[in-house]
Formats: sequence, structure tokens, C-alpha cells
Amino acid sequence: MTGVRIDVFSIFPEMLTGFFGQSLLGRAQRGDLVDLRAHDLREHTSDVHRSVDDSPFGGGAGMVLSPEPIFRSVESAQPPRPLYLLGPGGRRFDQSVAEELAASPGFSMICGRYEGVDQRVRDHLCDGELSIGAFVLNGGEAAALAIVEAVVRLVPGVMGNIESAADESFTSGLLEYPQYTRPAVFRDWAVPDVLRSGDHGRIARWRRAQAIARTLRDRPDLIAHRGGVSDAERALLDEFGLVAAEPHD
Repeated sequence: MTGVRIDVFSIFPEMLTGFFGQSLLGRAQRGDLVDLRAHDLREHTSDVHRSVDDSPFGGGAGMVLSPEPIFRSVESAQPPRPLYLLGPGGRRFDQSVAEELAASPGFSMICGRYEGVDQRVRDHLCDGELSIGAFVLNGGEAAALAIVEAVVRLVPGVMGNIESAADESFTSGLLEYPQYTRPAVFRDWAVPDVLRSGDHGRIARWRRAQAIARTLRDRPDLIAHRGGVSDAERALLDEFGLVAAEPHD
């Protein structure tokens, strides 16, 4: 196996394995472009009940994932590093992080559950934390699936068309331009003439202008992050009759 290896540790590995075998992820594995592995933390418990959690020291509601099965599972698998704990307090996962991980030999993730994991997992086992947003999930499995999907599609050879990944939302700090397909007219709504013109230079300019306009309208924070709209981009918007509204705070 020469592809990117991604290991995920969970008490519900079946939530991961089914997803890993589908669509683009399944083809990437069959093509030896990626190696996706889901590990069951319960396989490394030491009691008859296969317990992975216990009540928190000091009292409080809920249960906490115990350190022993997590340490033993990771030590047994010897997964690629870095090893990330998934949780709302971690480094925000975005397209730039996906690109960084896709260019690496591999990485691993631990899915939290219940009220979290024993702090010693954070302090002495993990290399960092990742978050997919400022909200709380029942566990880290959904976050792991989102991260795996975002990363694998960027691994060289996985996408059939290299330009598809290069043109997508966030790759250039902008949202993606509108897409159309056949029929050219659907319920009296027509595809823009420029897309049927055959003028590839004008089509590229139109798409760029639409991406800028859409980002200004829907995600002005992205425009602000990249320093606003340049003079060249304003001219591009003017060419297609689009308004260069300034982003709001």
C-alpha cells in the first residue's frame, strides 16, 4: 500500500466501514490510492462487559471514555501520525487543512463519545485536536466521515478530473460558480448564453465573476479574509453587470 493511510478509532466502527466502502472512497481503496482503517475500541477492553467508559472523578453527569482501551487500541494499531482527537475545541478543519492532510503519508483520528475522553488521552497520546464546527455531536464519527471525505478526494489520482478539485468552493478562497447541464431550457429557465457560446475565455471570466459575486452575497467573511475585492475583480464584475457590494462586518 503506497497511498494515504487514515485510521479512525471508535466504539462504533460499523458507522465508518460502510461509508468507507462506498462511491469515491471505495474506488480509491480498490485502486490502492488510500488505506482506510476503522478500529473498534471495545476490542481492547479488559473486562467481560467490554466497558469503554466510566463515571467522572469529582462527580457530574454522564460518562467519560476511559484511557486504557484507547491507549491499547492505538498502541496495537501503530497508526500514522499525527493522531487527532475530534471535538468542538480543536483546530478548525477547513479546505486548507484538508489539502495539508491529503499531501501527507497519513493521519489518524479518535472519535469521542459521551461527555468526552479522559484528559490523559489528550495530554499523552494525541498530537492535537480537530473540529468541524462550533457545535456538539453525540460522537466524533460524523466528523471523522466528513474529514475523510474532504481529504480523500484531494489525494492525487482519486478524482477523475483534476480540474474538478481545483475549481471547487474554498479552493481559491471563493465559493464555486453556478453549474448547469442539459436541457438548455427547463421550465422556461434557460442556461446563460455565455455558457453555450463556445468562447472558453469568456466562459472562464464569467465563472470567476459569478464566484466573486456569490461569495460577496453569501459568505462576505471569506471576501474580508482575503482582503476585499481587487480592482481587477471589480472590472470583472462590471464586465458582466454584477454589483461589487462590500462585505459587512
